[in-house]
Amino acid sequence: MQTLKRVTGVMFPVILFSLLALCLLSLSRLLLTIWQADHITGWQDWLMILAQGVRIDISTLCWLLILPSLLLALMPVTGVLGRCWLFVFRIWLVAGLWVLVYMELATPTFITEYNLRPNRLFIEYLVYPKEVFSMLWVGYKAELALGLLGTLLTLVLGWKLSGYAVRDLTAPKWYWRPVLALAVVALGVMGARSTFQHRPLNPAMVAFSTDPLLNDLTLNSAYSVIFAAKNMASEKNAEEFYGQMPLEEIIQTVRQASGREAEFISDEIPTLNTISPTFSGKKNLVILLQESLGARFVGGLGGLPLTPNLDQLMQEGWNFTQVYATGTRSVRGIEAMTTGFTPTPSRAVVKLSKSQTGFYTIADLLARQGYHTQFIYGGESHFDNMKSFFLGNGFEVIVDLPDFVNPKFVGSWGASDQDLYTMADLQFTKLHQSGQPFFSLVFTSSNHSPYEFPDGEIELYEQPEHTRNNAVKYSDKALGEFFAKAKQSDYWKDTVFIVIADHDARAEGNVPVPVDRFHIPALILGSDIQPRQDDRLASNIDMAPTLLSLIGADNTSPMIGHDLTKPLAPEFQRAMMQFDKNFGYLTRDKLVVLQPGKAPMGYQYDFDSRQLSVTEVSELESKRALAHALLGGKLYREGRYKLPDASEHQLANAD
Repeated sequence: MQTLKRVTGVMFPVILFSLLALCLLSLSRLLLTIWQADHITGWQDWLMILAQGVRIDISTLCWLLILPSLLLALMPVTGVLGRCWLFVFRIWLVAGLWVLVYMELATPTFITEYNLRPNRLFIEYLVYPKEVFSMLWVGYKAELALGLLGTLLTLVLGWKLSGYAVRDLTAPKWYWRPVLALAVVALGVMGARSTFQHRPLNPAMVAFSTDPLLNDLTLNSAYSVIFAAKNMASEKNAEEFYGQMPLEEIIQTVRQASGREAEFISDEIPTLNTISPTFSGKKNLVILLQESLGARFVGGLGGLPLTPNLDQLMQEGWNFTQVYATGTRSVRGIEAMTTGFTPTPSRAVVKLSKSQTGFYTIADLLARQGYHTQFIYGGESHFDNMKSFFLGNGFEVIVDLPDFVNPKFVGSWGASDQDLYTMADLQFTKLHQSGQPFFSLVFTSSNHSPYEFPDGEIELYEQPEHTRNNAVKYSDKALGEFFAKAKQSDYWKDTVFIVIADHDARAEGNVPVPVDRFHIPALILGSDIQPRQDDRLASNIDMAPTLLSLIGADNTSPMIGHDLTKPLAPEFQRAMMQFDKNFGYLTRDKLVVLQPGKAPMGYQYDFDSRQLSVTEVSELESKRALAHALLGGKLYREGRYKLPDASEHQLANAD
């Protein structure tokens, strides 16, 4: 060590901490890869993950240390000024090391939940410390303890090591200092960029597999989160990921793909179209949005035997067997169900700045037609910016946890599903008595980590008690109790209900878009809804137009979803899925996947075996997928996904 210190001189602390960080990051990557070894297909995967991982780590360390290294080359290391500078320098080193270590310690838990390294979801959850800390305290005490222990060890040992590293440093002669500074900057920039190409190193450059987790293992978690933060700050649009297409061509392609090109009526709002309702009259609408209820947990869809109540209800209503979510987060499900908006690689519109007012929602549409509109949630409605988005776009009333009186059970995410449905029944009864039609979005939360629910309510499916499968079973019981009560209510005969998931619990797989992990239940119920099993391929963006048709609402809106009360030929059936940075466009015979900086990929999807096999993709199929991938971002940025004002509406109808 003394020899290294003598040879490296004033740069010894930087080199020492860099070598230590490289060893720790490589060890973490190796252990994570061993843990996820079932994703590995051959020795080439090991080589790419470990070798390219070092490249990512070097780039990370160069970004972290280039500024203090430059100052170290120029600043004195003796005297009062030198001691003050070295104290600040030590803080920088130790803090940087702690961030790297802590993020790696947090990674296994994040992979368990999301099958990816910490990314933008990690940042988004940090905005809600109360809910997140409550969740961690209840369900992840061991992980919290490990993080605290790792933090203490890193800070204590790192501080001691930094003291040794800066002790008795020998600065070069003054005339060598500018040379050393230039060398530090040159090497630092080269290491940070890690390439002579136009663009610096980024995750796409080291991506090598169709399995997203393997590509993520190549990164380190600090790099992954910082890269996500950079993207969030710039809100990159889909063109930067998938390529360019003029808006006119996008609109033409999307209209043609809808199978109802003649129904589009506006140039200012390019997707504005009118769908005549099937039902003549006016009914209430209730969306029961189920947290993380993928089809694999639903017995009636071939999943685990966890949902006997939902399975029975599927025999009583209009059951869709091939509906697919647009994303992997609740805000994406809310986006699809309330706005019919196509998914994008950006954040869901619930959280985007330009969509907080004047953005289309079915709540706004129905409020204009005399409906009372509300959102009912057992937790804090400010989570994920829901409250702001809803109140700015047509929802008149928010009912959340502070409005619940003596709830039976409150967990990390708020009141239990039973409490939620009790509140919903009270609201529906009161609204029905007022004589005003109503639209209500009811969002469950019990099926969310750490899976808390009242003791003694169900016969546990497995041990320990607080698991996802047990939470699904509890949530299903609460749903069954609600419908047993609703069928006896006065509002039942005048209301259309849909039970649908926001997304599956955990999207994972060894392909860029794991289609089977987007499969969700969707069931429409009501006194006039006849039992049927519907095997048409559909998306949750198709549900809003269908529901508006069933309640007799006038539907002139920018939604491109299909009204499934009407016939839909197989060639126009489709689903769109956003999986991190990848976009999937699924039809009856093909899945087209768009990935950043890569050519479109084609897969055959077997709906029975739920397996994908690589196939060719035509230029027309690629164009159709690209148009739908770019549509949402274009309309959002230009403020053209909205309802027309009265004069625009009259003009459109006149045309």
